[in-house]
Amino acid sequence: MDLLPDVWRQDYWLPPGVTWKDMDHLADSDRPQPLDLLIALPLALGFVALRFVFERFFAPPMGRCLGVRNRLQVTAAPSPKLESFYTKRSRQPTQSEIVSLMSLCGKTQRQIETWFRCRRNQDRPCQTKKFGEAAWRFFFYITAFVAGLACLVDRPWFWDRSECWRKYPVQPMERAHYWYYMLELGFYGSLLLRISVDIKRKDFKEQVIHHLATIFLLSFSYCANYIRIGTLVMLLHDSSDILLESAKMFNYGTGWRKTCDTLFVVFAGVFLVTRLVIFPSKIIHTTLVLSMEVFEPFVGYYLFNTLLMVLQALHIFWAGLILRMVYKFLKGKLEKDERSDEESEVEEEEEDKGGEENVDRDGDYCWERSKDTLNSKLSMLTNSCVLNNLTNHRASVADRMRKAQ
Repeated sequence: MDLLPDVWRQDYWLPPGVTWKDMDHLADSDRPQPLDLLIALPLALGFVALRFVFERFFAPPMGRCLGVRNRLQVTAAPSPKLESFYTKRSRQPTQSEIVSLMSLCGKTQRQIETWFRCRRNQDRPCQTKKFGEAAWRFFFYITAFVAGLACLVDRPWFWDRSECWRKYPVQPMERAHYWYYMLELGFYGSLLLRISVDIKRKDFKEQVIHHLATIFLLSFSYCANYIRIGTLVMLLHDSSDILLESAKMFNYGTGWRKTCDTLFVVFAGVFLVTRLVIFPSKIIHTTLVLSMEVFEPFVGYYLFNTLLMVLQALHIFWAGLILRMVYKFLKGKLEKDERSDEESEVEEEEEDKGGEENVDRDGDYCWERSKDTLNSKLSMLTNSCVLNNLTNHRASVADRMRKAQ
């Protein structure tokens, strides 16, 4: 019972020399209350329901306008033993496991490998599903960015970062900023609720860390009245996410390659500038250095900046992926969707190794047929050359005989 009062000790949440009584100068409506965070849960559930409606009724017609089509998939032949191994053991059997499956099912190695490849293809997310996810995120990010910009552009701390700490923590909270916080918190809560059914990507673990760090950062900054600097952090992140999701949307369509590449290049530039330049030099510098001109360090100061450092580490990780893709793009080797949308090993395997598997496993017949056709054409060409040489030789002999006569 004594643990709860210890959590709200004023030396944890407030700078030295400031007490909870000093916060009484603010009206209840202008003062952040920890219980306000409970509204984030129904908002998260509301976003899940709204997303279902959006992906069901609005995303499909948008996808058809952009030419989004699902790939044709070959269904794996029914095999209870292979299906049991696939669902319970592994989707990618080793060589020794394939040998045991050969004796168990009475199939050849190539048949088993082909069955597992087709079965993995069945689990690949379709283009319309990926487009729906990207369209939903684009819809939210552009709405949140416009709303956030509208409620911050005329505030003094938007232009002068030192205003973030003037009279801190006795700073009144505006209702627009309250809803801005709650909607962002509810949205990231909905992403965490849906993460088990959404498309898994290569950076799945980093995404989970990002969502958890963001939720904890928003919750803590709200309770500690870091609302002014928190709104700037949210606005900065939404600016590049809009371009990322729009590039994905055009990438899933057909006939939009130039538009997709242009958006990707713009996104890469905006991401690198906002996350690797503005975020550390403006936001983190503000919280680490400028805030010390107003108050001395305390527990909340260290915790808040630690969370910002975690976000910055994730920014550096994603920036490395983006720079690698930019390099491939400039070299003309960017052939698949790698724009922070790399799926899990299923997608990676089929995209990166699909050509090799088609040649080595299922493409032998096609290769033999192509080889026979090539040999036939070479034979026809050779025969044609021989016949032409014979005809020319006979013509020259006849010509010499006529001249001799």
